[in-house]
Amino acid sequence: MDRIKELRQRIDKVNQQILKLLNERAQIALEIGLEKRKSGHAMYDPIREKEILDSILKENQGPFSNEVIAYLFKEIFKATLALQKDEFINNLKISRKYQNEDTLIKIKGEIIGGSNTTYIFGPCSIESVEQLEEVAKLLVNKGLKFIRGGAYKPRTSPYDFQGLGFTGVKIMTEITDKSNLISVIEVLNEKQLEEAYDYIDIIQIGSRNMDNFSLLRSVGQTNKPVILKRGYSSTIEEFKLAAEYIVSEGNQQVILCERGIRTFETATRNTLDISAIPILKKETHLPVIVDVSHAAGRKDIMTLLAKASLAANCNGIMAEIHPNPFVALSDSHQQMNFAEFESFYQALIE
Repeated sequence: MDRIKELRQRIDKVNQQILKLLNERAQIALEIGLEKRKSGHAMYDPIREKEILDSILKENQGPFSNEVIAYLFKEIFKATLALQKDEFINNLKISRKYQNEDTLIKIKGEIIGGSNTTYIFGPCSIESVEQLEEVAKLLVNKGLKFIRGGAYKPRTSPYDFQGLGFTGVKIMTEITDKSNLISVIEVLNEKQLEEAYDYIDIIQIGSRNMDNFSLLRSVGQTNKPVILKRGYSSTIEEFKLAAEYIVSEGNQQVILCERGIRTFETATRNTLDISAIPILKKETHLPVIVDVSHAAGRKDIMTLLAKASLAANCNGIMAEIHPNPFVALSDSHQQMNFAEFESFYQALIE
């Protein structure tokens, strides 16, 4: 038993040495990762990994076989790469590690983020002055401050209504100037951004353009707030990196919008990822809002989805309303009429 005890003590000592060397190796690898990011090199280098393995296996004298040694070191390589990736994500400009306090976006006397709850409502598409005027009047009577409306519409079919374009932008400006509301309009490309820039208050980047990196860089060079919608097939990490494109160009005024992701489920238009809300709130300092209209694609469950989103600590709710959804030129099935909106909004604020 004394011999076993002695050998175990030797193993314990070796274990401590291995631990120390593993962490020393990891620290060096983090420094290598930092230098690679600075120079634009890829994190994973399979050629370098093979060179390391070949060198190690040449020195292997057993009792472990080369196969076992190769397996153990490949696990170390895998863990090191994951560590470098985590360090990269944690040091993004949007991350809590980079900035612990919440980003507060101030616009025309309103604050988005922090402990504030922001409500953004309006039609899917701007169709006429009269239509948007009715919506604006309803919002003003409720004491609401934000209005959304699509002028440039990214439609699945090229034969569907594509929006009024710049005419719609000018209608929005006319209405918001009279009603003192804050406008939210989506742009699809740099040309539209340049055309509409002086007329809108908040720029929206839609789900289909979340990975339009050229557009993300362009809005990152502006000084207006940006609502960035999550791509309908994007992971949370991809969503965060899309936001980083904007912030890295100098525009810190980014609002993340969870709007549901595409899954195998057909009962709803998309599947609202409620878990994304606390994750994004924990890992980033940016405001997080939820678009329940596009998440559900149906009106009968939107109130519950909005309540669940608020319970998950989101910073705001976006939804679509229309004076007469039956004749709406886009997404008629998911836009609330004014009576439905009344019930919806009351349920959220009571």
